[in-house]
Amino acid sequence: MMEFRNKATILDQREMERAIVRVAHEILERNHGTDNLVLVGIQRRGVTIARRVAEAMSRIEDAEIPFGTLDITFYRDDLSTLGPAPSVGKTDLPFDINGKTIVLVDDVLYTGRTVRAAMNELMDYGRAHSIQLAVLVDRGHRELPIRADFVGKNLPTSSREVVKVMVQEFDGQEQVILAELEQGDEG
Repeated sequence: MMEFRNKATILDQREMERAIVRVAHEILERNHGTDNLVLVGIQRRGVTIARRVAEAMSRIEDAEIPFGTLDITFYRDDLSTLGPAPSVGKTDLPFDINGKTIVLVDDVLYTGRTVRAAMNELMDYGRAHSIQLAVLVDRGHRELPIRADFVGKNLPTSSREVVKVMVQEFDGQEQVILAELEQGDEG
């Protein structure tokens, strides 16, 4: 099993909150408000980040932001490596996506494969007007031609590093950590 050593705290709780509010403002500015706009979080931590962005947007605009969740487990291109019983979450899109501007939200953008899987699943639900991408952290190392429209923090990383987004709901704390693979744990 690979072991990681925490290297640095990239965002503390206040910095995470600020980044989320800034992303909310940028989404509203780019889309000229909330008309025809929906947010969809990618399970697991992307849902938490999306919910917080939607709440910030609601406070700013004094309007309810339609919110959904997406579980991409069966759309992944590495499904066979997840074992015989992968953990499957729930997709819940309580609105028709046809003609909507969808802001897809995740915690970390890395290779782009998660986002590709999410877009494939969304297309099975209908034809959106457009899909935009918001992430808390963009760490680089893309394998697919995917770029985030809204980024809380750009963080260049090495291939030996991982970005851990910790949220109260799953981790009991709020922070973003940069960790590094311990020497000798190369796979």
